[in-house]
Amino acid sequence: MAIAQTAAPRHRYSSKARGQRIGRIASYIVLTIGAVIMLVPFIWMIATSLKPAGEVFQYPPTLIGSSIDWQNYVTVLKGSPFLSQLWNTAFIAVATLIGTLITSSMAGFAFSWLFKFPGKDTLFVIVLVSIMIPYHVLLVPTFALLRNMGLLDSPWAIILPTVVSPFGIFLMRQFYIGVPKELAEAATLDGCSPWGIYWRIFLPLSKPALTTLAIFTFVGTWNDFLRPLIFLSSNENQTLTLGIYTAQGLFSTNWPVLMATVGLSLLPVVVMFLCLQDLFVKGVALTGLK
Repeated sequence: MAIAQTAAPRHRYSSKARGQRIGRIASYIVLTIGAVIMLVPFIWMIATSLKPAGEVFQYPPTLIGSSIDWQNYVTVLKGSPFLSQLWNTAFIAVATLIGTLITSSMAGFAFSWLFKFPGKDTLFVIVLVSIMIPYHVLLVPTFALLRNMGLLDSPWAIILPTVVSPFGIFLMRQFYIGVPKELAEAATLDGCSPWGIYWRIFLPLSKPALTTLAIFTFVGTWNDFLRPLIFLSSNENQTLTLGIYTAQGLFSTNWPVLMATVGLSLLPVVVMFLCLQDLFVKGVALTGLK
């Protein structure tokens, strides 16, 4: 009887372990299928960019053409305004990124538990409500304001309206409220000012949250199409998204060159994410976005 009693828990444990193993394998299978589905368009884009123009729409379709044509990338780099568009996009994205990190970290610090001032909760509710407003609704008043300020058709027409991010303020505030109060109290006893607490304690601890916000901001600005389409008019100030749009001809399109342009425009975003993915995952976990 004692043997039967000890065998039953072992059987239950082995069944539980077997169920966990099956669930883990099923999760891996689902994730692998999802990853393949996500990667197929990118693989096809790269393959198309390396094909001769006459083999793009051949039937039956082939992943690899009869020859690898690197001339498509040479055409993008030398025969189109890609480099100037890349510079415009990088300047706008980096300036917006820096401004957003500064304003969001400081406003999130002000909305944390360290400060108490009249109307604090009301102001934070207004910030949360503004997240729910589609930016398309604000395009017309923003256009009128930028026109009156003389900023249309300049990079600042894209940068200034986006340097204050309600989502960024919310993200940083969620991170800062998780910082132990004892750190700020000990710094206050040592004579540290609120600015010193922010600069010496909160900001160094917020690298994961800042990285998460940086990736969201950089990718959103880099891929933005509607704002540059409305606020920018000259060819000298075009961004990559506008360049890709204008590269499509009215009657015919050189698809290998277009796919090469898209691939080169995605490269900085991919490199940035691969370099910062560990901090990105940690930031999502620590700020409550999970």
